[in-house]
Amino acid sequence: MSDEQDLTGQAALVTGATSGIGRAIAEQLAECGADVIVHGRNAARGGEVVDGITAAGGKARFAQADLTRPSELDALVEDAGQVDILVNNAGTAWFGPTNELDVARFDELFTANVRPAYFLTAALAPAMAARGSGCVINIGSMAGEVGMPGGAAYGATKASLDAMTRSWTAEYSPAGVRVLTVASGPVYTSIQPASVTDAVGATTVFARAAQPAEIARVVAFLASPAASYVTGAIVSVDGGRSAI
Repeated sequence: MSDEQDLTGQAALVTGATSGIGRAIAEQLAECGADVIVHGRNAARGGEVVDGITAAGGKARFAQADLTRPSELDALVEDAGQVDILVNNAGTAWFGPTNELDVARFDELFTANVRPAYFLTAALAPAMAARGSGCVINIGSMAGEVGMPGGAAYGATKASLDAMTRSWTAEYSPAGVRVLTVASGPVYTSIQPASVTDAVGATTVFARAAQPAEIARVVAFLASPAASYVTGAIVSVDGGRSAI
């Protein structure tokens, strides 16, 4: 790790960090020296992530909250205190024929994928701006960049993150707060069978899906001083899928 990627002394809040991409991001930021707040809903899984980070010499603690509940989101903000790096990763997914998605599930997608990112940023970015530094990274998806059968609603939630990234760049970056989206391609996680991930991965230029650590390393770079001139960008980490 170069000095420019050193995050020592930086406080990072990673939502949805008890598994998959979020866990890998929390581990990578801690490896770079950040003090990581591992957010999740499951205390047992959160404890495992924290234990793994501390065993490797990093600094981390767990914060439990259901971000679809405004009162718990507010409590998380209060518990977190000063945050220098916010990674809006928590969310859920649904794929299927458009006519099979009901109103309740549609609303759940936006409540889980869009609303927490908006209100966490609203709560934490102004303080970053007042300090003159900070970074907000939204974890998007190639589903927000390219058309995918059965992905209209999920893709719309991820495209919403892109739109918020652009607006927050205009709002906060003049004060020194960098805002970005990392648009992930297919990744091996527990949210879907490996066979499904394999099938989507086969559509990329590399003809494979990513490991969570491959996304996490990009996030850590973008959060670091090494990316000091990068803001407002939608960074595709999708094996070239959005280019073809």
